[in-house]
Amino acid sequence: MTKPLKAGGEVDSWCTKCRMVLNHRIIAMVGSKPVRVECSTCGSHHNFRARAPGDKVVAAGGATRTSSSASPRAPRGPTRAEEAARDREVKWEKAIAGKMVSDFKPYRVSATFQEGDLVRHVKFGDGVVTRIVDSRKIEILFKDEPRTLAQGLTD
Repeated sequence: MTKPLKAGGEVDSWCTKCRMVLNHRIIAMVGSKPVRVECSTCGSHHNFRARAPGDKVVAAGGATRTSSSASPRAPRGPTRAEEAARDREVKWEKAIAGKMVSDFKPYRVSATFQEGDLVRHVKFGDGVVTRIVDSRKIEILFKDEPRTLAQGLTD
C-alpha cells in the first residue's frame, strides 16, 4: 500500500531539467494531486509530471494513448492565397482550352489588344487579356498570375 501524497513528501516526477523521471519533493498540492515539485537531484522547481513526454498511458479497457494532451493536428486546408492561385489557374485553363496555336497573337508593346484576345509572351507564356486598363495598358492572365503590360506604344 502506498502512502498518501502530501506537501513535503516525495514523489517520482519527470524532471524538465534532468530529462529523466527522478525523485522529487512535493512543494504544492491541489486536492490530493501534486502540482509543483522540486527535483532532489538538480534542485529545479517545476510542475509535476507523472511520466516522460510521449510515454504511453494504459487507459481503462487496455487502450493506449500518449500522455500528451494534444492530439495530432488535422491536415490544414489550403490558404486563401493558395485558393486564389488555384482559381486563377482554373480560369486560365478554361480560357485557353481547345484553342489552336494559331489563335495566339505574339505579344509586342506596339500591338493593341482587345479583352478576350489570346496572347503568347516569350517569357510568361500563353495568356488571355482580361481587361483593358487604358489605351496604353492591358491586364493579361497568365498561368501563374495576372500581369499588367504595355500596349500600343510606338518607337
